[in-house]
Amino acid sequence: MKKQFAIAALTIGAFVLGTNTIEAQNTTATTTVNITLNDVISIDAGSTAIGNTVDFNYATAADYNSDQTITKANSLKVTSTKNFNVKVKAGGANFMNGTNLIPVNVLTIKASAAAGTMGGTKNAVVLSAADQTLVTNAPLGSALTLNLDYTIPAAKSSSSDILGKPAGTYTQTVTYTATAL
Repeated sequence: MKKQFAIAALTIGAFVLGTNTIEAQNTTATTTVNITLNDVISIDAGSTAIGNTVDFNYATAADYNSDQTITKANSLKVTSTKNFNVKVKAGGANFMNGTNLIPVNVLTIKASAAAGTMGGTKNAVVLSAADQTLVTNAPLGSALTLNLDYTIPAAKSSSSDILGKPAGTYTQTVTYTATAL
């Protein structure tokens, strides 16, 4: 009996001591979250200026005697973490068809009437082989679009710049560059 009493006393004692020594458990946790930013400027995929063509077709007398404009929606989609400029230039001084040449200054590039979501000051640019500013101080943003009009005015298409040239397709590249300010 003494043995049973001793076991019972020890059991009750362990139980009482065990419940009195309950330690507090953690109810909160903290962690550190870091956000690392880098400056970014990009002409994004989806820009129709990437790998696309602008085709002017002079098939009739009326074509040579009138302005021709081709509008390209989403010509440029730019993402930039800072305000930026957009410049444009031709890959050379002339559109070329073998040894036959048409000067690149027959082409004017400018923002369309519905210019897109890109802000800034937009300029009409007569194409040349030198960088020229198409958009000045565009505000930062993500996937900002610029719709462009490519125009060959009648004054150029009805001049010796184009008239009298051999039939065929004359080609030149146009390069756009977005630069953070």
